[in-house]
Amino acid sequence: MPAAMEELLCTAGRTEGCVSITQVIGVLITALLTILFLQSGLDKVTDRKGNIEWLTGHFANSPFKNIVPLLVTQITLLELATGAVCAAGCVILLLGGSTFVALLGTALASVSLIALFLGQRLAKDYEGAAVLVNYFVLTIVGLYILGG
Repeated sequence: MPAAMEELLCTAGRTEGCVSITQVIGVLITALLTILFLQSGLDKVTDRKGNIEWLTGHFANSPFKNIVPLLVTQITLLELATGAVCAAGCVILLLGGSTFVALLGTALASVSLIALFLGQRLAKDYEGAAVLVNYFVLTIVGLYILGG
């Protein structure tokens, strides 16, 4: 990335204490992933019965048809863990700390999205699967930015 971009958020000629555009992007991506996964996981906790009922129908013609409650529990735990780690990583980034926790949260987000994508594809919900690709691309960008 050009040096001018890195110093975009600094006053002219000053580099000490500057915030780079890559730091801002890292915070924004982890913030979005925090919201995405905490909301989704908490929804599965607060409306478990409704989620299981809907997903039982959704997976009625898939290999997952007999294990929906188990899968809801697993994806709920994965989403909540992902959201929590992303939240911690976002806070650490905001405080000027290491990218490690944010990178870990973003990696967990990638795993979560792959699990969700698999479910959508096996349920033959191709539109739902296609929507997940956008989030997955964002996580790959996040991994690149945070791992850089």
